[in-house]
Amino acid sequence: MDYLKAFILGVLEGLTEFVPVSSTGHLIIAASLLDFSNETWKVFTIFIQLGAISAVCFKFKDELWTVIKGIGNQRRANLFVMNISIAFIPSVILGLLFYDIIKDLLFAPLTVAIALLIGGLIILWVESQKFNPKTLTIDDVSLKQSLQIGLCQCVAMCPGVSRSGATIIGSMVFGLSRPVATRFSFFLAIPTMLAATVYDFYKNWELLKTANFDLFIIGFVTSFLAALATVKLFLAFVSKHSFIVFGWYRITIGGLLLICWQLGYFEGMAIWG
Repeated sequence: MDYLKAFILGVLEGLTEFVPVSSTGHLIIAASLLDFSNETWKVFTIFIQLGAISAVCFKFKDELWTVIKGIGNQRRANLFVMNISIAFIPSVILGLLFYDIIKDLLFAPLTVAIALLIGGLIILWVESQKFNPKTLTIDDVSLKQSLQIGLCQCVAMCPGVSRSGATIIGSMVFGLSRPVATRFSFFLAIPTMLAATVYDFYKNWELLKTANFDLFIIGFVTSFLAALATVKLFLAFVSKHSFIVFGWYRITIGGLLLICWQLGYFEGMAIWG
């Protein structure tokens, strides 16, 4: 059963990490329903997130390598690194300051349900505005836009908000086209998730147990494969469709979670963390 739980959670992480539905929110609910142990859960989430971000690195390996080779001597590469760095910094500062508060108080089903609902409504509102994008390539993203996107990412520290959702929708509001917003979100995810993974390892180092490494490997591999497929499909999706379907999905799931909470399905669990 533990192997099946690891498989399910790994696939769930890969499917939800890079689309605007909140992977953390889905994992909190799924882990609660599957009765995944707290100590194992803390380290397991690190491994499956590492699997998901490894998939993005693999998918964009050629572009990333081009940037790495061009650092210091190519304006395009230097600007790309500067933009991603500026967008990355706000979440680092707030993450270090509020890590324990966020983990202790907000990682709970009710928080997730409310965030899913609000996020869904925001997506529907943004899509109804029909913004006219001015930034049509990732090279045209300005430093100001990068900072604005980075501040949007900070909102996603609350589980249920969705890091990809906050950055993609925020990018669209600030003038990026849908495809550019999506790609920028993917690239921003790399340093953000790697930093979060390293910090989580540091905070939970004493919980690492060799006996659980088989579960961690299963979660890593399934998350990697699911994320790789999802990124490819999502890039094709955003070139032709809006995010309205994700808005309604969030509202539906958030509403169902609130009903389940009212009916006592999460009884015995702290509603706010």
